[in-house]
Amino acid sequence: MRITTGLLLMPHGAQKLFGWFGGYGLSGTGMYFGDTLGLQPGYLFALLAGLVEFFGGLALVFGLLTRPAAAAVAALLAVAVSVHLPNGIFWTNGGFEYPLMWFVFAVALMLRGGGEYSLDRHLSMRF
Repeated sequence: MRITTGLLLMPHGAQKLFGWFGGYGLSGTGMYFGDTLGLQPGYLFALLAGLVEFFGGLALVFGLLTRPAAAAVAALLAVAVSVHLPNGIFWTNGGFEYPLMWFVFAVALMLRGGGEYSLDRHLSMRF
């Protein structure tokens, strides 16, 4: 679950940070966050979201600083749930089911930790 969650979050961060995978990069995402979503300053929130998704996802993949990374991802996705809440539950209508699912995964990882095959365990790091 940790590896899959991380690998699926990273492309979303890459869209925001680098414009990869059809994303709009920081400037485009920042304008969307600010102008459409009302998250001001949009550029800063786009940067933070991109960093958490990309580098938090990378940390989850390797199981490094798993609990802090998962906490950051959970916080980000709590905001995403609130943004999508007015659209109802179904993702096909822009609803909140998709960010809610990832939020639950992040909370589970935050509570459970990186597991036996994580760098946290290998390096004897406790959080």
